This record gives sequence, C-alpha cells and structure tokens, in this order.
Amino acid sequence: MKPTGSDVGSLFPFIQQQAARGEFQLSYLRDTFDDLRTWKRKARGKLLELLHYTPARVAPNPEVLEIVDCGDYLREKITFQTTPDLRVPAYVLVPRNARRPLPAVINLHDHGGFYFWGKEKLVALPDEHPVLTALRQRYYAGRSTAIELVRQGYLTIVIDMFYWGERRMVLDDDPEDWRTRPRDISPERIAAFNQRASEYEALVGRTIYAAGFTWPGVLFWDDLRTVDYLISRPDVDRRRIGCVGLSVGGLRACHLAALDSRIRVAVVVGWMTSFPAQLKRHIRNTIGHTKVVPGLYRYLDYPDVAALAMPAAMLVINGSRDALFDPDGVKASFEKLQRCYQKAGIPEKLRTRLYDAPHEFNVAMQADAWDWLRRWL
Repeated sequence: MKPTGSDVGSLFPFIQQQAARGEFQLSYLRDTFDDLRTWKRKARGKLLELLHYTPARVAPNPEVLEIVDCGDYLREKITFQTTPDLRVPAYVLVPRNARRPLPAVINLHDHGGFYFWGKEKLVALPDEHPVLTALRQRYYAGRSTAIELVRQGYLTIVIDMFYWGERRMVLDDDPEDWRTRPRDISPERIAAFNQRASEYEALVGRTIYAAGFTWPGVLFWDDLRTVDYLISRPDVDRRRIGCVGLSVGGLRACHLAALDSRIRVAVVVGWMTSFPAQLKRHIRNTIGHTKVVPGLYRYLDYPDVAALAMPAAMLVINGSRDALFDPDGVKASFEKLQRCYQKAGIPEKLRTRLYDAPHEFNVAMQADAWDWLRRWL
C-alpha cells in the first residue's frame, strides 16, 4: 500500500472519492441561484432538515436567580426555557448608564476540551478558581470578553452549552466534588473530570443519534431561543442583536447568524475553513459528535453555511498558526465568502482576517471584533 499521509491511512482514498467535488449542490455561487431570498429559503431549509431536531417553540419564562451590582454593570444569573424539555442557565450583564433600549450581544463560549465550567469561561467572577483564570489567559489574553462587551454598552448574555458547566454530564456514582464544584477542588480533579467528559463525548453523541436527533441541533436551537429571550426584554433593541464566539463558539456564531435573520452582525473567531481540505489530516480535533450534521457537506461547504447569514455583517478571524485547520482550506473559505458577499452586492459587510497567531482570541483580534460590532450595531 502506498502511504497516504492521512489520519485515516489506507481508507482515505475511498473517503476522499465520496466527498463533494466542484461547487456544492446548494452553494449560493451556483448559477442557478440569482435571488438571495430564494436561495436562503432553500439552503436554510436543508440545514434545518439535516439537524433532525425541531423542538416546539415555547415562551422563555425567565427566572432571575440573582442580581449582583458590579459597579458599572449588573450581573444577572437567570434560567430560561429553550424547549419544552430544556431550561438553560445564563449570565446576563447589563450596563448601568447606556441609553435604552440596548444593543445586545450573545457571547458564545468555546469547547476547549474543558467541560467543568461553561459560561464562566467568558464571565470572570470574584474569587474564581485559578484554573479558569489560566484558561482565560491561554485563549482570551486573560480577558473576560463578556465584561469587555458590557463595558462598551452592550447587554451581553452567555449561556451554558449543552454538556458544559451546569449542564455537564453527572453519572450516578460520581463523587461529591464533581457534583458540587467546590471552590477548593484541585486542578487535578478538574482535569480528571474534563478527561472523563471528553472520553464520553462519543457515547453521548451515539446515544443522541440513536434517539433520532443531532447534538448540533440542540446547540443551535438553544442559541436561537436565546434570541427569543433577548427580544422579550424591554431593555433590548431587537433591531440590534449580534453574536461573537471563539472556536466552537465561532461555529455557533456562524450557525446562529445563518439560521436567524434577527442577528445583524456576527464575529466568527477560530472556526472557518473549507471542509474538503480538512479530510486528510484535520478532522481529528475539529469534527466531533458535537458538530456533525449528517450529510451537510454534500450540499453546503462551511463557508456556504456562513453565507446564509447575508445580509448580516460578518467578521471572520483565523490564526495562521492554528493547527486545527488546513491553511489552504482557510484561504479557500475566505475567498468563497468574499465571492458570496460580492454576488449579493454587499461586499462591505464582510471582513476576513488572518492573524499570525495560534487558536486563540487575542487582544488584537478582540480590538478588531469590537470595532466591527460598533460599526454594525
């Protein structure tokens, strides 16, 4: 057998032969699509169909558990309903002195192989665990992005993603410290929980598929219902809602803008590529059960999904040293997105940036993101 240089060895040639070639079936760049609304209706409908998850719409029915005065902003801890079966915990940060109604930003947390906390990755709390502080230093230049946003005048919300934080998986015989997350829990115990959660992802994903739905369906619908919650608040301007996220937070920001026309601006950080270029060596840490939409890449490449956000403004940021993505795939995705926005007649509403950086949301990237949000919100 000839070496393939692929993570899947001798199976790669067959797998590669099955992948989409040329322009994807439902890409906006196909000559058959000359009307943006018609294309969006068809392509968005296919994406929603492939999620295999259409929970009934419910009223958010929020419950405020706590309000903390943080000086220039208030921190609300709430729960709200996203489906008949799910109630989601969140932090809502509300600026004190900004003019009402407020623009709002949905800040979407990452995967990172770190499950013990979710929303706390983006919302720094007093006397937080040093492990959280270290994580934020590694990926966010030590900054709490949600607090950065609220201090710029945005009402900002961060929810726990399904399987993270307060929604993490707890088994029947789990020890007390994994159940209650005491402040003095050791870094080693947190790492052990994260390792266990990582190992169980495949089982949880297979169990979800066996039940007939998809994990991304749950993630994306929770994010869509977060918009429903925001517009139920009298202090939010429903015409000025944006989203921003790193890594899987970027994936969620991309899909939220793609699926919900109420999103006016999206910032997608560390999650943009063309997937045919990923197949050889870049699937291992980019596509897991949390992200697989079965059959999607027969119809739409990932930049085609992002283009569903049009006419929303979109900033896409990647790092040139981000080992998760094939460099040619990143370049191809940027070029395709630019062609889509050009075809739609709104090239000024897209910006793609490649930083000399690893997989992170650093200070320069954040400055770029905040400028983009100010411009469009």
